[in-house]
Amino acid sequence: MTHPRLPPHTPALTVIAATLILAGCASTGQSSAGSTTDQSGSGGMMGSRDQGYHYSTATCSAPATLPGSNVRVVLADMAMTSMMSGDAPMGARMTLAATPSAVHAGAVSLVGQNLGWRVHELVVLPLAAGVTAGHRVPGADGKVDEAGSLGEVSASCTAGSGHGITAGAVGWTTLALPPGRYEVVCNLKNHYADGMHQEQ
Repeated sequence: MTHPRLPPHTPALTVIAATLILAGCASTGQSSAGSTTDQSGSGGMMGSRDQGYHYSTATCSAPATLPGSNVRVVLADMAMTSMMSGDAPMGARMTLAATPSAVHAGAVSLVGQNLGWRVHELVVLPLAAGVTAGHRVPGADGKVDEAGSLGEVSASCTAGSGHGITAGAVGWTTLALPPGRYEVVCNLKNHYADGMHQEQ
């Protein structure tokens, strides 16, 4: 995917790729994390029709205002109920979609909304020049190396880190991001390999 060139006067940006990655499945509709979400389970997420996802009901929300540029990250999975706990299998259908597509460097507030049934998290990792999102190799534990992490969202209904964002919950954090490229990932066992990563 190519990104449009920026005019010379444009400030440095942190870019979030608009590509939605669904591991192990073919998407039948366009998705946009800014669209209305049907949480009843009868419709599809983010403007598309039901592709097998059954969405959890919201249990809390982020503060109305957060510092800096705000990025909403929707996390979802193909689990059917909250009873499907434990490690996700390889090849499970999961998704991570972030909007907007570009924000200014500096203060960036990430809000992770878990519309799935499994626990999820967000970790911000640096992305080297010439490397694309999704090329990290998970270890034997099903996770990628978090060296150089700039922060994470892994607590339910509060800011910062914890034990993961539970079904229906949101978590958030504000980071000071210098100009550059980053990868936002869910780094629970097998979630990265199952498609939960996106360039930022």
